[in-house]
Amino acid sequence: QVHHVETGGGLVQPGGSLRLSCTATGGAFNIRTMGWYRQAPGSQRELVASITSHNEIDYLDSVKGRFTISRDNFRTTVTLQMNNLKPEDTAVYYCNRAGLHLGYNPLDSWGQGTQVTVSS
Repeated sequence: QVHHVETGGGLVQPGGSLRLSCTATGGAFNIRTMGWYRQAPGSQRELVASITSHNEIDYLDSVKGRFTISRDNFRTTVTLQMNNLKPEDTAVYYCNRAGLHLGYNPLDSWGQGTQVTVSS
């Protein structure tokens, strides 16, 4: 069974930056497309970035130019660098498997997520 542990969230002012990290254990990480999802209060969970095993990357339009996803197959980690954060980025962020080209396909169980709060 695959488990994900997300870290790096926090409280940041608008325009600030955070770097989220997800460590996956179990399964064949290196061949999977991975993604970062988020869920804001009262909203459905959405996929904001995906990265294939060959580093093909896609982003939700609202985060393009501000977020950067990367992966380290040796360490089985996925990272999300978030710059120029906005209040609307406030959410709990999770990592999970994803489909190609930002396909919503979270096949693994959800971790506890990491809270990102953007507020002045």
